[in-house]
Amino acid sequence: MKTTVEITDSLLEEAKRVAERERTTLRALIEDGLRKALEARRRVPGFRLRRVTVGGQGIDPEIAGWDEVRRRSYEGRGG
Repeated sequence: MKTTVEITDSLLEEAKRVAERERTTLRALIEDGLRKALEARRRVPGFRLRRVTVGGQGIDPEIAGWDEVRRRSYEGRGG
C-alpha cells in the first residue's frame, strides 16, 4: 500500500545512509522500525489500579459534607 509520511530532512538523510550502508531499501528500514515500535507498545501493559479496601461500616453519619472531612483531616496538624 502506498502512503505519504512527512519526516524531518535530517532523519530521512540518516535513514538513507543506513539503508545504503546495510544494503537494504529505505522501505525495508522504515517497515522494520515501525514493526519494532509497534511490538514495544504491545509489550507495555496498561496501567491498572489495584483494588484497595478497608474494613469498617462506611461513611460516619456525623460527617455531613466535604467541609467536615477537610476539617477532620487537619485536626492535630495546627491547620
